[in-house]
Amino acid sequence: MLKASYSPYNFHFKVPGGTSRGILTEKPSWILRLWDSSEPEIFGLGEVSIIPGLSPEPIEKLLVELDHFTDGPTVYLNSYSQKLVYFPSLQFGIETALLDLKRGGRRILFPSEFTQGEKGIRTNGLIWMGAREEMLCRIQEKLQQGFRCIKIKVGAVDFNHELELLQFIREHYTANTLEIRVDANGAFTPKEVIRKLELLARYQIHSVEQPIKQGQWAEMRGVCLKSPIPVALDEELIGIWEDPLRNELLDVIRPQYIILKPSLIGGLKKTARWSQMADQRNIGWWVTSALEGNIGLNAIAQWIFCQGSTMPQGLGTGQIYTNNFNSPLEMRGEELWYSNDKKWPDFSTLNDKT
Repeated sequence: MLKASYSPYNFHFKVPGGTSRGILTEKPSWILRLWDSSEPEIFGLGEVSIIPGLSPEPIEKLLVELDHFTDGPTVYLNSYSQKLVYFPSLQFGIETALLDLKRGGRRILFPSEFTQGEKGIRTNGLIWMGAREEMLCRIQEKLQQGFRCIKIKVGAVDFNHELELLQFIREHYTANTLEIRVDANGAFTPKEVIRKLELLARYQIHSVEQPIKQGQWAEMRGVCLKSPIPVALDEELIGIWEDPLRNELLDVIRPQYIILKPSLIGGLKKTARWSQMADQRNIGWWVTSALEGNIGLNAIAQWIFCQGSTMPQGLGTGQIYTNNFNSPLEMRGEELWYSNDKKWPDFSTLNDKT
């Protein structure tokens, strides 16, 4: 008989993360455990993790669903699993915990050269918003670490300062040696967006994520048509649960890229569906963590490696917390590796709620 429990766990940022939606200092999560009652020592792990203000599920309702699931996981999956579409973080957590359990509870969900420690995954270096001097220091640090692709958050501090940072980068690194992605998190208005993108384009930007707020399909289509920088949809995908609406969104907006965050769009199966639809339309895509801890990051990394994508992924986030779980995941320069010399902790000691 399938059994389940969960344990609340708050991740704390080493340095507050600045976005156009505000400053992040902690991230609420719940660590899910699944096991068969005949072998309780073997269990699968899943991370249910949300970003308040961005994730579509309210915490109160999410906790109710967590309780319902752990009361009887088999009954829930057989009778109520259709509700999970509205709780993508829970769907991701359950899906990955089941995969882990099926593989013997070793945190190896997708065996590959990555999990064997033979190959790494190229990532982009994330630069949080902040004061000009702070951002400049973070950029220099990433460049010294060997990153050839960086992602800079824009839209929350003085735009002219952000342009100065880009100018500094391009004075030292050409587009042939360093790829720059910018993420606006919907910070620009439809009236100002093209002008700001024209200014950004001077610095040979690879792509701009979510330049205006989601839900403005007609305006976003216009941006994609007129922008001198390729546009990547991010938050726009949240809440688009069914294939007909996915098709409509991609056909109406016609973006150059989409960015896939499994715990915001419904787990790995839904992520695969988005990627298939994008491929059919020659839309590029890559995967980014939604700032999960190492349990969720591990699942996403193992999955994307098996997809064979050569684009830099947004998975270099394992070191942003003071209290992340120890794991075999480690950054080596710009690449994420799975080091079998390192071990996962004993999660059986978690303070579970059953």
